[in-house]
Amino acid sequence: MRAHFTTLFTMSRLLVVITFLSLVMASLWLAPLAVAADPSAEIGQAVGTVDADTWRQVKDGDNSIDSRHDSNYSLINQSGETWRQIRNRWISPGGLIALGGMLAVLAIFYLLVGRNDLDHPRSGKLMLRWTALERAMHWTLATLFLILAITGINLLWGKFVFRNIFGDVFWANMIMATKLAHNYLGPLFSIMLILVLAKWLSLNLPKKHDFEWFRQGGGMIKGKHPDAGFANGGEKAWYWILASVGLVVVVSGLIMDFPIFGQTRDVMQWTNAFHGIASLILIAVSFGHIYIGTAGTEGALEGMKTGYVDETWAKQHHNLWYDEVKQAEAADPQSDPSTASDDALARHQRPN
Repeated sequence: MRAHFTTLFTMSRLLVVITFLSLVMASLWLAPLAVAADPSAEIGQAVGTVDADTWRQVKDGDNSIDSRHDSNYSLINQSGETWRQIRNRWISPGGLIALGGMLAVLAIFYLLVGRNDLDHPRSGKLMLRWTALERAMHWTLATLFLILAITGINLLWGKFVFRNIFGDVFWANMIMATKLAHNYLGPLFSIMLILVLAKWLSLNLPKKHDFEWFRQGGGMIKGKHPDAGFANGGEKAWYWILASVGLVVVVSGLIMDFPIFGQTRDVMQWTNAFHGIASLILIAVSFGHIYIGTAGTEGALEGMKTGYVDETWAKQHHNLWYDEVKQAEAADPQSDPSTASDDALARHQRPN
């Protein structure tokens, strides 16, 4: 049974990778066609000579300047320059400071404090923490998140690096592949995020002991481990950041992805700004989540890879959940966790 779920989990990750590679290959095939577009066909859509009178209209705030035939859409928009300045002078450098600052803080913390190791030797007894379905959902969402983060960063800053290094032709193909991946995988991420939030809502409802967990710094500051249920305070904070900032990213992304509901240019510009700010916040916070779940905490990654954690780990980091499981086992001494399926164990040992 567990081998079957492991195969299913591996296939789900492989499907995401194949989908992304297919989008990249398709973009590389389509890019030369875009470069080879008919110039005579495009010249009819080009903006004519913009004279001093035109720019005076822009400065005065006229919002209906367009040189295309029979068009009432504004190509020159005063607010567009405002959006450009906000994006280039605030969002772009602010994002670099946020991402770089978070990475620096984590690196310094790791050098000064080190990994959060287990206080006692492993018991060799395992407890189910995540079922195969939950692991598949997590890794699918994580894979989509990483692809969207990388492509989003490339859209924001890539031209300052790759275009100068590899030239215009490489950059044209690369940015087309980036945009295709970002636009097509964004809606999939939206669906997966909603499913994950709905699946784990009951696990992440705030409890009184969560405030004490934060007061003690999650056990990293005072050296002792505060009480925690199945999800500790930090995990719940990440969940609610996804449920708030993440949904801002989703909604703003969908507004830009599907400009077919009467969105004006101003709406699209400000939506782009909100999308960029929220995405950079989410990426910066995700660095902390990734760090704690990998290099920062012994045994954390094992739980999301295999679904099981050692009892020593559970007792140290999630003692209230550990006590619940042990009480459930004591109430049903005939049960054998080693032979039960993941779903049966989840129903028996999990608070959801």
